[in-house]
Amino acid sequence: APANTGAKKQKKKWSKGKVKDKAQHVVILDKATSDKLYKDVQSYRLVTVATLVDRLKINGSLARRCLKDLEEKGQIKKVVGHSKLQIYSMHN
Repeated sequence: APANTGAKKQKKKWSKGKVKDKAQHVVILDKATSDKLYKDVQSYRLVTVATLVDRLKINGSLARRCLKDLEEKGQIKKVVGHSKLQIYSMHN
């Protein structure tokens, strides 16, 4: 079979990649955000850095600090402690 049979079709155009807006997340934990964190974390079944970033609009390093703080206070317990991903669950 000749190799150039498919060459007659229109060449596929590259789609312009979707551009994400730069996230304007909070870098300092204010009173309102910390109250929301302590109140809402009881209702989460799974707590990771990503869930806090997504729901509270805080940045990643702040989310990691919050998780460490919550664990020290005994509100959540660590399920998976990987170097790249910490997964926490409700303390019960």
